[in-house]
Amino acid sequence: MAKIKKYTKKDGSKAYMFNLYLGTDPVTGKQRRTTRRGFRTIAEAKTALSRLELEVMENGLPTSSRKIMTFEEVYKIWLEQYKPTVKESTLYTQTSVIKTHILPYFGSLRVDKIDTAYCQKQVNRIFNTTKNYNNVFNLIRRILDYAKSMKQIRVNPMDDVVIPKRKRENGSVEKVLNFYTKDQLRTFLKLLKENESYQMYVIFRVLAFTGMRKGELSALKWSDVDFENGTISINKTVAIGSNGKLHIQTPKTNKSIRTISIDDTTLNILRSWKNELKKELFKQGENINHGDRLIFISKHRLYMLRNINPFLKKIIQKYNLPPIKPHGFRHTHASLLFESGASIKEVQDRLGHENIKTTMDIYTHVTQSAREKTAEKFANYIGF
Repeated sequence: MAKIKKYTKKDGSKAYMFNLYLGTDPVTGKQRRTTRRGFRTIAEAKTALSRLELEVMENGLPTSSRKIMTFEEVYKIWLEQYKPTVKESTLYTQTSVIKTHILPYFGSLRVDKIDTAYCQKQVNRIFNTTKNYNNVFNLIRRILDYAKSMKQIRVNPMDDVVIPKRKRENGSVEKVLNFYTKDQLRTFLKLLKENESYQMYVIFRVLAFTGMRKGELSALKWSDVDFENGTISINKTVAIGSNGKLHIQTPKTNKSIRTISIDDTTLNILRSWKNELKKELFKQGENINHGDRLIFISKHRLYMLRNINPFLKKIIQKYNLPPIKPHGFRHTHASLLFESGASIKEVQDRLGHENIKTTMDIYTHVTQSAREKTAEKFANYIGF
């Protein structure tokens, strides 16, 4: 406990002072002390000491006793504790988002100078310019929460920000699911089979008839396909590492590890592709027979979105097809499963959805489409 001492000032008058231990600075790890002097009476000194002790107890070190960091300095410390909690691909994605959308606007600011009004301005900007805006909002909030835990700020200015919601003209929140109908899928695959590379036809056939993610498909090896029992084991994915390069890692979630059945036609298409690949590799003096070889290959050994996305975009433009993204074939598979009578649980297990809400979003869309056709079905049945 701090002691109050009497001392003599330069003019010969008496005054009181104290030296108080404030604790360890969470940023520097150094012990902090403060000296206050110039009190005319011991009562004044006791009052000031009590107030300072209470402030330190409630709010941590006084501002004057610690270095207030910039947002970027807090981010760098936060990043070190965040790294071990996520996969390398997630780390790469999130740090890219922070460097692009957050640091240019927050990085140089002292965290105690960032207020709700400034955060609201940036939230509005991000909402109007960024597709995955909720993720950006969440990252800003998490970093400022970390600043709060370090006693750099007392409150998180993001707590009082109003988060916008994108709406349609009728006022409902916009939720877009990109997928093909059965007829659109048939047309798409027919065009690929008759006019494009056989490998790309097989890739999109497997995507549409298994519902797997493009990263999961890219990591498939021949040992994952059980031709005898008609199943595919999905237990890995291709992702972008922290160095920006592709690598194979464990799947997105534990639910993503699954073994699914495949129809006979798709199985035979895979057999045909294996024979085609065997001929091609034989010309190059390589052997396909060991199960460790990837099913879909490119010059860089890993066949992934860097090849699939541009190809799909080119095909859509070339044949004037309805717009769809590679992930849309996963939604297509789910949608057609529901239309064929599969249960919500069956679709969740087949697609490896960790959260049933994701499955329900697709189910809701499909059932809405079915409801819209109810009147038409009735009229066709009545016939007058």
